[in-house]
Amino acid sequence: MTKFFRLLLAALRGTESNFTSGSINRAIFLLSVPMILEMVMESLFAVVDVFFVARIGTEAVATVGLTESVLTVVYSLAIGMSTAATALVARRVGENNPRGAGEAIGQVILVSVVAAVVLGLPGFFFAEDILRLMGGSERLISNGVGFTRMIFLSSPAIMLLHTLSGCLRGAGMASTAMRSLWLANGVNIILCPVLIFGWGPFPELGVLGSAVATTTGRSIGVLYQLIALARRTGIVQVRTTDMVPDLGIIRHLLGLAAGGTAQFLIGSASWVFLTRLVSTYGSDAVAGYTIAIRILIFTILPSWGLANAAATLVGQNLGAGQPDRAETSAWRAAVGNMVFLVLVGIGFYAFAAEIVGIFDKEPAVVAVAVQCLKIFCLGYVAFAYGMVLTQALNGAGDTRTPTLINIVCFWMIEIPLAYYLAQGLNWGPEGVFWAVAFSETLLAILSIIVFRRGRWKTVAV
Repeated sequence: MTKFFRLLLAALRGTESNFTSGSINRAIFLLSVPMILEMVMESLFAVVDVFFVARIGTEAVATVGLTESVLTVVYSLAIGMSTAATALVARRVGENNPRGAGEAIGQVILVSVVAAVVLGLPGFFFAEDILRLMGGSERLISNGVGFTRMIFLSSPAIMLLHTLSGCLRGAGMASTAMRSLWLANGVNIILCPVLIFGWGPFPELGVLGSAVATTTGRSIGVLYQLIALARRTGIVQVRTTDMVPDLGIIRHLLGLAAGGTAQFLIGSASWVFLTRLVSTYGSDAVAGYTIAIRILIFTILPSWGLANAAATLVGQNLGAGQPDRAETSAWRAAVGNMVFLVLVGIGFYAFAAEIVGIFDKEPAVVAVAVQCLKIFCLGYVAFAYGMVLTQALNGAGDTRTPTLINIVCFWMIEIPLAYYLAQGLNWGPEGVFWAVAFSETLLAILSIIVFRRGRWKTVAV
């Protein structure tokens, strides 16, 4: 037990950053623990904002929802860039080329800022039109346009918080990325109620206060990341000269980012369609489905930590010329993820009604949510392998293959199958749930086949 706590403390401190030698199991643990906590912090941003904004009123919550739905474009690019950054930086670190890693990070910063300005400025100037286009009432627009403008103005902070976290993960500095999210969330949690309700000497800003708090928190988190990357004692160091445009690195970065962005958009689009399909069966079905999905998303955060750890390990070990160690790292992370999700799945299957009951007591809603949880749990073993191996491919710099797998599984299989089972066979929402379980299983099988072939070992990054 003492050894475990020592290892946990080492993971939180981030005492190691190069994982091309030593115990693979230790490396997975040291990387995944801070990455899991980072994922928890990311999910807290949305929860905290909605919690306090809901105290203002329904219109305020609607303003947040409408703005966030449009901001998905920024988030998509941020996630894609983060994926690319992890692959590039991990490969340079594995090659024992810290200068190359610093140059790559400099280009990530440059591209992130330019892209955020290009996407954010139109949102700032046309905030009223965006809210109106999304169906907002004139009263909502009048009260919420300040929130929308501020959020779009904060696009550079949103983008950099994601992409610099990807750089830090690739460099093996997962604990630094985790601490930056802790700091950003801490500031947001403190400032949200203060600025929304005007506590003490601060003015009452209403829903705009939420945007100011979130922007301030994210900006401070980004500043912490930049300071960490500029330190001369770090494994990588970013200089101002690294941010001078390098067309070769930028072209490569955007090529990798395109795959990561496409993966997120493909998955998001499929979920939008499935939600729309479930909505045809009434509000109880939508509510049950939404509750089940929120429960699942929160409980698989550790799985994303393991998947991101696999991406870093694969990238670093390929850079070090150790493809076999890279492959072993991915398989071990997948097995660990399988064990975790099987245990979670057993718990969900056995206590689904009790878990759902914490969120809603309406019998019709509970019935749908329980059915959804139980069916999804049957695909957990496959899901465990799929999410780790696709991230491992991304870490190797092969973002194209996971994109193609997602297109096949989500758009060519999942959506048509969900429609056929739900409406063609009259299974209703249950048909949608089975389609998801089947497509996730297929995704895992395809990922295993592709990963075993090993072509990802020769991808140039």
